[in-house]
Amino acid sequence: MNYYSLNKETPAVSFKDAVINGIAPDKGLYFPERITPLPDSFFEDIEKMSHLEIAFEAIRQFVSDTIPDTVLKDILEDVLDFDFPVVPIEENIATLELFHGPTMAFKDVGARFMARCLGHFSQGEPSEITVLVATSGDTGGAVANGFLGIVGVKVVILYPSGKVSDIQERQLTTLGQNITALEVEGTFDDCQKMVKSAFLDAALLEKMQLTSANSINVARWLPQLFYFLFAYKAVKSRGQEVVFSIPSGNFGNICAGMVAQRLGMPVKHFVAATNVNDTVPEFMRSGAYRPKPSTATISNAMDVGDPSNFVRIRHLYGDDLEVLKENLSSFSFTDDETREAILNIHKNSGYVADPHGAVGYLGLKRYVEKHPNSYGIFLETAHPVKFLEVVEDTIEQSLEIPPQIQKVMDREKKSIRITDYSELKNYLLNDQ
Repeated sequence: MNYYSLNKETPAVSFKDAVINGIAPDKGLYFPERITPLPDSFFEDIEKMSHLEIAFEAIRQFVSDTIPDTVLKDILEDVLDFDFPVVPIEENIATLELFHGPTMAFKDVGARFMARCLGHFSQGEPSEITVLVATSGDTGGAVANGFLGIVGVKVVILYPSGKVSDIQERQLTTLGQNITALEVEGTFDDCQKMVKSAFLDAALLEKMQLTSANSINVARWLPQLFYFLFAYKAVKSRGQEVVFSIPSGNFGNICAGMVAQRLGMPVKHFVAATNVNDTVPEFMRSGAYRPKPSTATISNAMDVGDPSNFVRIRHLYGDDLEVLKENLSSFSFTDDETREAILNIHKNSGYVADPHGAVGYLGLKRYVEKHPNSYGIFLETAHPVKFLEVVEDTIEQSLEIPPQIQKVMDREKKSIRITDYSELKNYLLNDQ
């Protein structure tokens, strides 16, 4: 399996090279040269399969040229060591909980998978790889935890000062070892622009090997398709058409779900639910893609004004808006609507949703108003305790702090403040 740039101005590369490069030399995102559907028997028998067996069969075609089956199985066994429960909320609506990993966010799977792939690739290599990543919230903690202690890999995380929650900040600034946090005076989009600038800086790339652990990287993006297959396994016996609603920021998660659909997973529709950063909902309405500066919200991991992975989604559907609309709806919601949803979910079911899951719930409810016979699953992408102040103030109830969070609460924060790309470049060049 080779990977080509969506800009199509550079040669195709192996999975290994796509992971190490992060982004193609022509600035395009990598995309697999083919997506071969799994046999019908895979989905017919999926309820008999373990999560490990499902993940192995689903991801194997994308990595087998560079990762032997025995190594892949070991990686997956290490990565998938926690649960992915589907929890009923109300009639014909459930949530897929993706926060049972070490940093209590859905990005644990992709970050750990990529870290272990890079660890495998770096064995015996003389030079060190530097992972450069921007985060609007949970990516930083998941990447920091996933790569902690990986030999031959250094991690540099950029995050917007004052725009991530206290717990999210602690998860990415308190680990030390091979992890460094750079606190940026600006927004997530500013962080992401700096990362992209670094990947296009020839003078910098002559001095060091850079790769990204954002969902632009195929090793971070593709493993997210596991969640959807696990959820389908859990609800298959219901015999209803399944709709997934995904709280969407950089659109990597929902794009991975669409790859799972291309593999043959029966799913009726996808809903991309966003906060007021509504670039994609506006595109779905008007057909005009207009990136905009991001706006800070209580669902901060979705504060993205120019989602990188949407180009992959458009490519999947041949850049045909009408075809895309048959499979995707997108709606945006305000912070007030999000708080109201958190409160209503709790009052009606006793379930505590985080702000991102609440946005996913709202998107699902909007869709099922006109499609009442569907079985809807919205993704709970982070534990509500990571947004403690917002959630507790909304439901007027204290939350118990899980062990994964307790262990970082008393650690000392260590970060380096920067304001522009020149400071990032200077740090990277002088930290070798």
